[in-house]
Amino acid sequence: MAQDTTVPKLNFEYWLDKAVEWGQATTLESQKDVCLHLPQLQEFLHQLYETLKDVGSVAAIQRFPLIGQLLGRLCWNPFVIGYDESQKALMCCLCCLYSSEPQNPVEVKANSWIRSLLYHLLSSSEWESNEAETNLFISTLGYTSADYYGHLVKNMIFSLVTELRENPFNGLNIQRSVSASRVNAVSICCVPLITLPDLTPLLETLLLCHGGSPKEILCPEFLEAVNETFLKKKISLPDSAVCSLWLRHSPSLEKATLHLLDQLVSIQLNSLEEVACVIKDSLLPQAASHPAIFRVVNEIFKNALLETDGASEVMTIIQVFTQLFLEARQNQNEQHKFPLKAYFPCHHQPLVRALFRRPSELPTTSWSQHLKNISDMLKALVEDTNVSSLTDLFETWYLVTCFGEWLDIAAEQLLKAAVQPDALLWLLAFYYCPQNENQQRTQAMVEVQAVYNHLMMLFSCKDLSLRDLEAAVHRIMGTEQCWNQHLMTHLLTNFLLFSSGGHLVAQECIYHITETTDTSKEVYSLLLRTAYRFKHHGEGNQRTVKLLNELLQKFTLKV
Repeated sequence: MAQDTTVPKLNFEYWLDKAVEWGQATTLESQKDVCLHLPQLQEFLHQLYETLKDVGSVAAIQRFPLIGQLLGRLCWNPFVIGYDESQKALMCCLCCLYSSEPQNPVEVKANSWIRSLLYHLLSSSEWESNEAETNLFISTLGYTSADYYGHLVKNMIFSLVTELRENPFNGLNIQRSVSASRVNAVSICCVPLITLPDLTPLLETLLLCHGGSPKEILCPEFLEAVNETFLKKKISLPDSAVCSLWLRHSPSLEKATLHLLDQLVSIQLNSLEEVACVIKDSLLPQAASHPAIFRVVNEIFKNALLETDGASEVMTIIQVFTQLFLEARQNQNEQHKFPLKAYFPCHHQPLVRALFRRPSELPTTSWSQHLKNISDMLKALVEDTNVSSLTDLFETWYLVTCFGEWLDIAAEQLLKAAVQPDALLWLLAFYYCPQNENQQRTQAMVEVQAVYNHLMMLFSCKDLSLRDLEAAVHRIMGTEQCWNQHLMTHLLTNFLLFSSGGHLVAQECIYHITETTDTSKEVYSLLLRTAYRFKHHGEGNQRTVKLLNELLQKFTLKV
């Protein structure tokens, strides 16, 4: 390999001397000298870059010990960085000197110095402070200072985007170590400028840019800054770029999920439309179409449910998220869909497939049979002696909980459709009481069956009074186990909504139950879910919808 043919040492020393001389220039004649040499300087910088990119940062400094002085002086010369593509050439040379994995304090310090120069090259505020020195050059171009810096930044960004898109840095056209280092350095210089509107195309291009090895080529500070700014709604990015960000940087995905949960539990939401709007706006349901993202989000939701001891608000959030995820997945191109097993790889796949079927995909006349199939599969699983650990039981329960829309429909079908109740009652009993220690669930089934039978006797009664419901209400109030109390309250609330005479006593009955038992949040969540499903799927008759809205208004005023 020929030594120093493209960039002779004499040539290098010549430009270093010039850079020193220009740095001391104060007269119009010396400034003109700078402008006269700009084309040759740019050619030199291109040649220097071609040499540096093939040798690596350590070898480059060994070969040109004074390269830092040269580049540092040129970067602060407004005539140089304002000429044609010299600014880009300087950034390319600096990126070649950047150590992606600094091995000693000297390399760490050098990286810090390079970052400061890169920030300077893209920061218009830095240039604004030197407006007096650059005024002659800018006015010669026919620009105001604001226009000049705006055009300079836009051209620089356009140039970088074009280069990144033409050379995807996958190790095919450029040495992998050099290309990764260059992309890494570009991502670093973007950190202080994330909110600059003109920078968005470069952010998107960087996020979609992958190296040829599994090692991350973008600096973590860049990924964290983009995520933080996106979560604060200070920038807008395409779905594909956000998905790529979360796939390549799990801390950002975790932070986005926790941010969503904090948003939803810290504000008073009066409808699930509001909940759904906030969740959709986060882009997490859309991104969760990728199984790797779905599994992380799902794990965080699961832990949140455990930490809040199964809070109804958290459960409702999970169920709405799951519905929006299913909707986003359904809208995907079939060729791009992942198999269902990728989302829940450790679960009984026939059960997963049944739960993934959205109610809108089936005729309402098939709902009861579909629910019976789910109940039969679930019962076979949890009563199998091979699936007896509490962990396995919880994982199965959580799977069913995610698809809670089917559970609400099961409670309605028990009252509204001609069904054999045993399978659907067992499904609801499992949801409210997954453990059957000391035959708790078996005993619950007996008590719930009695309440259910009583309610069904009154379902068609048009002239209903609170006295008619005394037996059911007393049984609910006298139940010690809260999970059994919640299940019976679920059935009673649906009875009041859908029966012929329930609307006559609904407000009085629900007020009495929620004031004397700890079921207020559960009833409110149930009413919100029912209203959301009616609005979303066009269910419910006029009288039921009117009653539902009245009950929700009472709860909202109470809260």
